[in-house]
Amino acid sequence: MTPVLAHTPVLETERLILRAPQASDFPVLAPFVMSDRAKYIGGGADKDIGHAWRILAILSGHWHLRGFGIFVLEDKSSGLPIGSAGPWYPEGWPEKELSWTVWTPEAEGKGYAYEAMLELRRHAWNDLGWSTAVSYIDPENTRSIALAKRLGCVLDPAAAGPKPDEPVHVYRHPTPEART
Repeated sequence: MTPVLAHTPVLETERLILRAPQASDFPVLAPFVMSDRAKYIGGGADKDIGHAWRILAILSGHWHLRGFGIFVLEDKSSGLPIGSAGPWYPEGWPEKELSWTVWTPEAEGKGYAYEAMLELRRHAWNDLGWSTAVSYIDPENTRSIALAKRLGCVLDPAAAGPKPDEPVHVYRHPTPEART
């Protein structure tokens, strides 16, 4: 029997099921974490399988410790995991974050992260009661910066990043009031 996280919501969009991480996601997550495509989130070609496993454990453990966490994006048409996104607030983070990653090159550029983030932002406002959220983005991560702008986020130069010694752009998400 493979255990799963209990009492975690399952959200849906037109093309995606958003669910808690599970062990069966590892064969798709691991190659991403061990590639340079993951360099902006602590992965990279210099990382090993053990590091990838610890990333999955961190994603799963956040749910237990905070009561919310990163969802795995499952493509409805294939049933395969293609990325992760959602509310994130590890200890030491100055603010609650909405984050995203696309694990497979085949899923990039198809609007999956945008589609997921619209639903996850709704979830953060309506279900979690958040009144603000940011996304911490490496200044060189042009694809994530473009997505943040597409989502209506604005650069907040006065906001602190999670690691004072590392450069980061802080993009603030529009609140529900700002979108009406």
